[in-house]
Order: sequence, then structure tokens, then C-alpha cells
Amino acid sequence: MRYLDKQAIQDIATGASLLGAGGGGDPYIGKLMAFSAVEKYGPVKLLDVTEVPDDALVVSSSMMGAPSVFVEKLPRGDEYQDLFDKLKRYLGTAVYATFPIEAGGINSMIPIAVAASLGMPMVDCDSMGRAFPELQMTTFSIYGLGATPLAITDEKGNTGILETIDNHWTESIARAITVQMGATSSMCIFPIRGSDLKRAGVRNIVSYSENIGKTIRELSKEKGSSIQTLLDVTGGFHILSGKIIDVSRSTEGGFNYGKTVIEGIDRDKNRQAEILFQNENIVLKRNGKVVETAPDLICLVDLETLIPMTNEGLKYGKRVHIIGLPCDPKWRTPKGIELVGPRYFGYDLDYVPIEELCRKEARA
Repeated sequence: MRYLDKQAIQDIATGASLLGAGGGGDPYIGKLMAFSAVEKYGPVKLLDVTEVPDDALVVSSSMMGAPSVFVEKLPRGDEYQDLFDKLKRYLGTAVYATFPIEAGGINSMIPIAVAASLGMPMVDCDSMGRAFPELQMTTFSIYGLGATPLAITDEKGNTGILETIDNHWTESIARAITVQMGATSSMCIFPIRGSDLKRAGVRNIVSYSENIGKTIRELSKEKGSSIQTLLDVTGGFHILSGKIIDVSRSTEGGFNYGKTVIEGIDRDKNRQAEILFQNENIVLKRNGKVVETAPDLICLVDLETLIPMTNEGLKYGKRVHIIGLPCDPKWRTPKGIELVGPRYFGYDLDYVPIEELCRKEARA
């Protein structure tokens, strides 16, 4: 157990933004929410998952919807107090702790703000080890844990409790509600016991995010800092360095869809990369050949500072590194690939781990 100070929150936001794989929302907005809550209510206690009693009720706190909308449509501020109160009345049990549903700029910060304002601890664990666009795309689903009852609300005060027959129905119905709420909503989802969090969650994700963020912060002080140190910390692979020459985006059904085209520079001159995304980056092609797919992480960082780039912040002419990170081993199981592999997203591709693709590329 330890308490998160302002520097830790800053580093978590940066690291989780990288693990957001292009999605997860603007880390700046989430960070401001967390800073404000901690300044007003005091520091947040971060628990290791082993410190959570097996029978304790834990619930994630997050936002749902199109990340680009978060930039202009901010929460009211007291949504999660209402959501936790409604869940407590509905379940007849008080919530012991909250945790992030995913790693991402917004959803890594929401639980910090919630924990501070409600005076409860946050657990160093999530259900993805990265960010994904749909609610059923969690390691909890692999283990058969239900997402509901969930509590959902918007900034206007429309609130409800949802129970569904499975997690795919949770996604469909909650997404429809979110669209009607203006493409974003606040929610508390996956009310589970400590024992389930221990067996089905991705452990130490907050600490991992913090370590990545600290590494980037230290490297950003060095002029022309090397990407290799960041790759060593994350076990990642360098795919291409280049300049963004095109970004196309559309918002449909509560998702951001689009494509980013990057023209190689320096050693990658005469190469071109294309990234296809649905909130998060899903497929990466280099010179027309697929070199990485979900569930592995396709990430962009600034060429000079190594600060992670989210898809809503990409602009023509921006110079970036593309790096690929291996996903949590739970996603590489048959059930995990069925949930979040490229075929689920509509691509006629089989998932191949990034390290295997990189070995093949090196031998070619």
C-alpha cells in the first residue's frame, strides 16, 4: 500500500496514455480531474491486489464513448457519488475500492479522482492492460464474470441501473444509451469480489503505467533521447519513424473510426505505414504488409520527447515513432483472441504475436 502524490499521477497519466494504444482519451483532461480531486480531498491510497479481501466488493469507474468528444464535453463532477450510491442501494453492499477498467488517458485518471472524492482506496489492477473500444473486451469476460449490474449517467443527471444477460448485450445497450447521452457517459461497471479481481484482472497496471511515465519524463529531458530505453522498459519493438501525412476520422455509433498514414524518414525513408483504428489502433501495415494487429499494442510517440500521441491529437506533419508492445498473456488465449483479435474487428487476418512477426521480418 502507498499513497499517490502529484508526480505519480502525472507519470501514471503519461504511461497509461501509451498503453491506451491511440485511444483512451486525452490524458490532460483526465489528469486535471485527478489533480483537482486530490487537492480537494487528499491523496489516494493505492492497494496491491493481494491486499484486497477476497469477499470485498470492488467496482471500476470509467467513462464510455468517443474519445474525441471528451475534449469538449466534460463531466459535471459529482456523477460518481451518485453512481456509487445507487449501486450500494441496488446491491445492498458498500463498495470497498475502485479500480481502472483500462489503461488510457481518461480511464486511468477517473478512478483516482473517484477514490479521492469518495475516500476509498484504488487497486493496482485493471481488466485490459491497455485500452479497447468495447465493454465486453476485458479479461473478466475471459473468466466469465458479468459486467452488470452497472450504473450509468450523463452530465445532465440522467441515470440508470442496467442488468443484461451477457457482456455483449451490456456493450450494445450501454452504447446505445451513451449515444443518446451525447456520445459520452460516466459509469461504474463490473461489480466483482476481491477474489475475482485477483484471478481475472491484469495486475500492477497502475505501477507499470507509472514506471513508463517516469521513464518518458526522464528521457524527455535529454535532447534527441533514444527510443531504445523506452523499448527496454516495455519489451516493445520499433516499427517506423516518420511524418504524419494524412489522418482521417469519423464518429459513428459512439466510436471514433479512422486511418493514419505515416511517411518514413531517415532510416525508414521509402517506407510508409498505415494504421487503422476504432478508438484504439487495431491494424498496422508497413508498405502494404500487416506487421501488427490487436490485441498487441500499436502506439505512437513524439519523435523528440517520446510523449505518447492519442488519435484525436494527431496532426499533419507531426513526427513520430511507431512502436509495438506485446499484450498481456491472457489476451493470447483462444478466448482472448476471439474477443479482441483482428477478426472480431472485421479484418480477414489471423493474430500473430508481434515478436514472431518481427523475427520473420528480421529474417526476410
